[in-house]
Amino acid sequence: MSVHVELVSPEQMLYSGDAEMIVARTTEGDIAFLPGHAPFLGSLGIGVVRIILDGDNEEVAAIHGGFVEVRGGNVIVLTDVAEMSGDIDVERATAARERAQQAMDSEPTAEVEAALARATTRLVAAGAADEASLS
Repeated sequence: MSVHVELVSPEQMLYSGDAEMIVARTTEGDIAFLPGHAPFLGSLGIGVVRIILDGDNEEVAAIHGGFVEVRGGNVIVLTDVAEMSGDIDVERATAARERAQQAMDSEPTAEVEAALARATTRLVAAGAADEASLS
């Protein structure tokens, strides 16, 4: 049994297909959607969306806000900004994280904290790091 998932940004449809499970980070915390999930509407935070296809196969994206809706066997992820893991420039994300970390050390602001979270999310989605090692 599967659930249909669409991952959409203002620029393009990033993913459309069937999955066994979708894991997303809402503003309230992580949530997983399986076939038959109750209707749901939630706000997305900065985080990774994992679309579990079958067994060890998955599609991964870095998400920077948006919404997720579950309705009638479909999961729709509408995001402000998203990058699929294979499209992430790890070198650029690493440099952005280093700049944001330096800014956090000298002058922490909400904007700098969000930049650090976005860069970290991109690295995690790309498989270049895990969240625990970047804390």
